[in-house]
Amino acid sequence: MSMMKAAVFVAPGRIELVDKPIPEVGPNDALLRITTTTICGTDVHILKGEYPVATGLTIGHEPVGVIEKLGRNVKGYQEGQRVIAGAICPSFNSYASQDGLSSQDGGCTCHGYKPMGGWRFGNTIDGTQAEYVLVPDAEANLAPVPDGLSDEQVLMCPDIMSTGFAGAEAANIKIGDVVAIFAQGPIGLCATAGAKLRGASTIIAIDGVNQRLQIARQLGADVTLNFNEVDVVDEILKLTGGRGVDAAIEALGQQSTFESALRVLKPGGTLSSLGVYSTDLVIPLNAFHAGLGDNKIVTSLCPGGKERMRRLLNVVASGRVDLGLLVTHQYKLDDIVAAYDLFGHQRDGVLKVAIKPF
Repeated sequence: MSMMKAAVFVAPGRIELVDKPIPEVGPNDALLRITTTTICGTDVHILKGEYPVATGLTIGHEPVGVIEKLGRNVKGYQEGQRVIAGAICPSFNSYASQDGLSSQDGGCTCHGYKPMGGWRFGNTIDGTQAEYVLVPDAEANLAPVPDGLSDEQVLMCPDIMSTGFAGAEAANIKIGDVVAIFAQGPIGLCATAGAKLRGASTIIAIDGVNQRLQIARQLGADVTLNFNEVDVVDEILKLTGGRGVDAAIEALGQQSTFESALRVLKPGGTLSSLGVYSTDLVIPLNAFHAGLGDNKIVTSLCPGGKERMRRLLNVVASGRVDLGLLVTHQYKLDDIVAAYDLFGHQRDGVLKVAIKPF
């Protein structure tokens, strides 16, 4: 039996590199040889035990690779082709998919509804921090990488670009809108880029790290605020003449940023929440206007499928956004435990880490 290296969840606080069998390919699957993958904030939640997965599961959900083997039913692709697959890999057969929510594909169970059903890699099936990954429902989920694009340029498409853009889309940003984006980590930076593409005329980016705020300006932010230096809520209300912003995007998953995003909204504005929360949220009565502010609070899980990936790849290929600059560090798969330590502790200005199995 052929074996491969894979990073697996062992216990809270422990992800280890082990040998596992290379997956067998079913009729609707594709086996990818991973050329580049990365570590996501959600993987850190898994490492800490804040999001439960099975012991021994291979972690990771952001694959760039080459088709090693195709199942007999998969049409339109060829072995040796460079592709990506979304972190969300729906079958498009479920009730959720047919209701327009492919990200929730598979979420309906006999024990009630479980959100995030479409997130399978590194959640319910073996993921991408390995030498190979098996892509289910491959014909619905593989997207060819355009010639001339590097792995690093397209590495954000499977998850954080799709997520950040989904946050901007869910915020219903219109041409000329004023938008505040709280936290400029990888997802927040992608939300900043998405807000620019959606037509926002003033984008206010908030973070506590000046390096990230500089990158936010490169991706479309017009105003940057360091929360260590100013009262962000007061400053945004001054900038908008007391009106508030048309939309606020929360991209961290903390009570403080969620609450600030709510406080800067205009009446009728939208709070688009992208953060992964590990504790209960509290909605302050005055920030919520006692429920009378005509505000909307929406959440998003990144859309998946080959059409979503094709559109994101088109944006990258057009040169309208360069997300390769988010890749700040590179590690070999052999050194993934060290990569987790760097990323999990946010040292050395890390944004995203490119993991190279070969």
